[in-house]
Amino acid sequence: QMQLVESGGGLVQSGGSLRLSCAASGYTLDPYVIGWFRQAPEKVREGIVCISSLEGRPFYTDSVKGRFTVSRDRDKGTVELEMTNLKPEDSGVYFCARGGVLKDSCGLVESAFDRWGQGTQVTVSS
Repeated sequence: QMQLVESGGGLVQSGGSLRLSCAASGYTLDPYVIGWFRQAPEKVREGIVCISSLEGRPFYTDSVKGRFTVSRDRDKGTVELEMTNLKPEDSGVYFCARGGVLKDSCGLVESAFDRWGQGTQVTVSS
């Protein structure tokens, strides 16, 4: 059964950068929509970015647009999330999740995602 694993979280100063990766051991993520969600302490989980499977089209929420970039590493079969100009409000646990198969677009409705990683902590200090 496919299990998603996030990596790359850590502690960074405001204005810094981090790169997260989402992978599934023994599987490629290429056919699947992949979404990234985050949850700050005492806040509801929010979707921030997703990438479609066929054309790799991204969708970003306004809070991260222009600062975060999602991409597929076709060689590794992973999905990468490059985060720049990080702010303290970006802190939280970041999750990747698996969505539909062979889709040319994506959205961030949680019910559309059926597999979730355990998350990786991102902390941005001011």
